Amino acid sequence: MQQTTNTILMVRPINFRMNEQTAVNNYYQKVLDTLLPATVNAKAQTEFDAYVAKLRAYGIRVVVVSDTDEFDTPDALFPNNWISFHQDGTVALYPMFAKNRRMERREDVLDQLEAEGFRIDSVVDYTAAEQSGFYLEGTGSLLLDRVNQKAYCALSPRADEDLFIEFCEDFEYTPVIFTANQTVNGERKEIYHTNVMMCLAETFAVICLDSIDDKKERKNIVKNLKEDGKQVINITEAQVHNFAGNMLQVRGANDERFLVMSQAAYASLTQQQIAQIENHCKIISSSLDTIEACGGGSARCMMAEVFLPKV
Repeated sequence: MQQTTNTILMVRPINFRMNEQTAVNNYYQKVLDTLLPATVNAKAQTEFDAYVAKLRAYGIRVVVVSDTDEFDTPDALFPNNWISFHQDGTVALYPMFAKNRRMERREDVLDQLEAEGFRIDSVVDYTAAEQSGFYLEGTGSLLLDRVNQKAYCALSPRADEDLFIEFCEDFEYTPVIFTANQTVNGERKEIYHTNVMMCLAETFAVICLDSIDDKKERKNIVKNLKEDGKQVINITEAQVHNFAGNMLQVRGANDERFLVMSQAAYASLTQQQIAQIENHCKIISSSLDTIEACGGGSARCMMAEVFLPKV
């Protein structure tokens, strides 16, 4: 098993805007009133293209699929929420909280990966849970330690505990369950996705421990990370608001490891945190200001890791 891959699937936006259906529990989204929708989309495309070019410059293989005009899918550039790819040739499809996000799931994405030389042996489909109002939004909700076979999940309206356990049984992961909160207008509310406050790399983890209010849960996570030999790099809630938790470790040319994040995330880190990360791998950052403001997601959300075997 390997924790990192050099192949990423990304979806280029064509109708990007703030999604009103996800804003009800994603408190990171903002309306950019001063910009016309077409301007917001154009800015998002410019950020997307520069990001892809930067990843490719480091030898990371990026498979780009374009969003379609067929449905209203403003969040299509966050594919990691509806699909995940596994080393045994399995694909998982996930149930989504927002109705307009369910339209993002596309058969032709699998066809394109097969055309790129990847093997898909089976599909595990959890999407029927949507009909009963239960959701589990892919690697937004699940952080997979693929080497140690552990899955970390912060429960929320978009991460149902029973579904998470079902996933862990199907894919043979040990579940590590907790709740992560943020302060919204003076109230503690659940963070909508685990990958906003936590990033799991090969030899370290970036995590906002302050967001885990339950001391037992906090201790349990630190214990699990440390027993698996990971250095724990703690970030603040303010840094989470700058998407410093929304990072992903990938492989580039010659198998070199990189931690990918947005420019805002990088700018929010202290020199000490940067040094801690750079003890493990180099950092790649790219400006995603418009995507972060309107989409409430960042660098990690835009990348679906491809672990499928080659034909």
